[in-house]
Amino acid sequence: MSPWAATLTVIFAVIGMEIFAWAIHKYVMHGPGWGWHESHHTETKGLFETNDLYAVVFSVFAAGLFIVGSLWWTPLWFVALGLTVYGLLYGFVHDGLVHQRWPFFVKTRGFYMKRLVQAHRIHHAVHTRDGAVSFGFLWAEDIRKLKVKLKSAADQ
Repeated sequence: MSPWAATLTVIFAVIGMEIFAWAIHKYVMHGPGWGWHESHHTETKGLFETNDLYAVVFSVFAAGLFIVGSLWWTPLWFVALGLTVYGLLYGFVHDGLVHQRWPFFVKTRGFYMKRLVQAHRIHHAVHTRDGAVSFGFLWAEDIRKLKVKLKSAADQ
């Protein structure tokens, strides 16, 4: 596999993972998987919450792709690398900057990061399985549109 193909595979895997994560967040975590995800919408004590099990599942999946890719089909190794890069970005942005789950405080700077933080706060304005908006982790819709969607969901 050429370096260009490998790089593009990693980039597309990261982008694809954001799309996949959006769908999993909306249709699984706020659906049949609410039992795990609910801990993320309520105050929890301690370093971990039940919702962190999703990261474990995705990590096991990525590890499996690393193994299959190293033994049989190299492109899957680079897909796994993309999933891992996405996981690191998710941990840094979502757990670190948005939820401040680090032992130190980091102030978000810049339009993009502030928009992500605001969008996720709007998502957490709803503490139940239904009625939430903004399901992306590294991409967020326009904040004004999200506020309109949230108000519309609350009015129903």
